Amino acid sequence: MLSGFRDAQIQTAGTNIFVRCAGSGAPLLLLHGFPQTHLMWRDVAPLLARDFTVVCADLRGYGRSGCPAALPDHSPHAKRAMAGDMVEVMKALGFDSFAVAGHDRGGRVAYRMALDYPQAVTRLAVLDIVPTGTAWDRADARLALAFWPWSLLAQAEPLPERLLIAAPEAIVDNAIWQWGSRAETFPAEVRAAYVEALGDPAHVHAICEEYRAAASLDREHDAADLAAGHRIACPTLALWSAEGGLAEWYADEGGPLRLWRDWADDVRGGPIPGGHFFPEERPHETAAALAAFLK
Repeated sequence: MLSGFRDAQIQTAGTNIFVRCAGSGAPLLLLHGFPQTHLMWRDVAPLLARDFTVVCADLRGYGRSGCPAALPDHSPHAKRAMAGDMVEVMKALGFDSFAVAGHDRGGRVAYRMALDYPQAVTRLAVLDIVPTGTAWDRADARLALAFWPWSLLAQAEPLPERLLIAAPEAIVDNAIWQWGSRAETFPAEVRAAYVEALGDPAHVHAICEEYRAAASLDREHDAADLAAGHRIACPTLALWSAEGGLAEWYADEGGPLRLWRDWADDVRGGPIPGGHFFPEERPHETAAALAAFLK
């Protein structure tokens, strides 16, 4: 998977980050979600590497990246810390500015990066998310039942850690087969890689810490930015699953584009066929939408 991409392990101030890189042209950082790793971009990244220098990274606490020690306020696993990692990674690779696209949790890191490091992010793409504070403020039974990690993994330790460690296959299978994407989207070796990534207690703890941060500190950071009038300065692309919750849950408020316009002036985008994991389910459509925006 991702043949022709070179591996690197890059030390940042807070941890070490695993990346795979290929291509030439303008730099593009791709960030994954839960329960994935950088392998979610296995079919999208080679298509984009025809025109861009593509960097696929494992977020801190995920995949082959490091797991910083937790603190009571969850700050080492907040999106602000994760965004800082990625700015350092891209600088180490020779890029002071770059475009970034993130799916799920990676999208949350990506938009935090655009807010905290506006000089670094030239273009932002967020896939199947609305801002963290926005989602929590509108959370109801639909969110709690459809995307159970939001509430379950945010519980105090050790309950969620014990559940993930005890049943990593059940966790991965529920996500990849119950969140709207076709089962054949995930070959056996990909499913096995995602299960293996949940086999290490340190990484499982870090993932739970990231969800705890999303339920607390990330929301505070979002609220502070809104109160201060901070906005995303770069052009922003929002894509979402045509068959998922975002297509329905926020329709009365104008849909995801309207919600993102609370945060940025230049927002465009629309739905992509498939379920939550549409970058893996529909890689050609996803790559085409990203390439058209980035060019």
